Amino acid sequence: FFQNIQYSIIRAMCLFIPIMKDSKLIIKDLVFDGVPVRLYWPKTSPAGNRKGIIFLHGGAAVAGSIRNIALISLLTFPTYSPVILYGYRLAPEHPYPVPVLDCLTAVIYFMKNAKEYGVDPSRIAVAGESSGGTFTAAICQELVTREDLPRVRAQVLIYPFLQGMDFNLPSYQQNHSVPPMFRKRTVKVGLTYLTGKIMNVDGILKGAHVPPDLREKYQKWISADNIPEEFKARGYVPVAPAPFSEELYEQVKRGYETMFVPLLAEDDIIRQLPETFLLTCEYDVLRDDGLLYKKRLEDNGVPVTWYHVKDGYHGIMALAGWGPLAFLNTQKCLQSVIQFLKGL
Repeated sequence: FFQNIQYSIIRAMCLFIPIMKDSKLIIKDLVFDGVPVRLYWPKTSPAGNRKGIIFLHGGAAVAGSIRNIALISLLTFPTYSPVILYGYRLAPEHPYPVPVLDCLTAVIYFMKNAKEYGVDPSRIAVAGESSGGTFTAAICQELVTREDLPRVRAQVLIYPFLQGMDFNLPSYQQNHSVPPMFRKRTVKVGLTYLTGKIMNVDGILKGAHVPPDLREKYQKWISADNIPEEFKARGYVPVAPAPFSEELYEQVKRGYETMFVPLLAEDDIIRQLPETFLLTCEYDVLRDDGLLYKKRLEDNGVPVTWYHVKDGYHGIMALAGWGPLAFLNTQKCLQSVIQFLKGL
């Protein structure tokens, strides 16, 4: 009950984010196949079809808003690209897979109708921050098998959550008490998105939810052995998983679907993914999710542009464009994303 109140308060706060206006932008609220979207269009866009950017906001699928124009406008002008921000439904009222399926539905709609908005269908990049990065990875995996749609030109993953099997990887140990993504809070919110319920996460943190056969199957992809040694320098102690709990597994078994944890996708899907930009932060429990996905992409021949923020932490991009309120290094992170998008 109290956790749900917290989510409601966070959402209410989002309503007080000022709707920033920019005289150089055309802003339209639209609906793509039932999903509300906000389109940001630079008035100075060059004539003809241009690239389009789909941006999926963060908020762990329990919060987030399409009201903040700051980050979007900063992406729009340097690339002269229309940017579309999606307002998907949120957990716990709408748990997995509703939020990611809302995004998938709206992405497909835009790809089919891109020319109506002056966008070249072959030059669409899908980008997302935090849980939006998770959705981006999942959606791009879903679309590689769609022969009726143009291929996504690129995916931009900004400190995404990508796996739910091992919460004792080096980054989870090193950054367990680093705000805002405390280790226990991160898992609790993730399970709220998955199940729509508030769960005791102690067993999950210890790995009791993972069946031995799945642990063995995915060990090749999700293991501290795949994390470069330099990222263990701040400390890492291997932790043996707790005894398997069938009851716990039954509660979270949908958490092994690739729409929820894209890192578990098979190689034949991974190798078809588009060119990728990946941003990770040193002081972020999700850092190693990104590092493991980077390795999988590179092992399967997918071009990866990786930007690691050595003194960064989760949410560093959230206040881009807010002047003195922005975090240190936020501007550098933003410029790295812009440079990648401009090069597409």
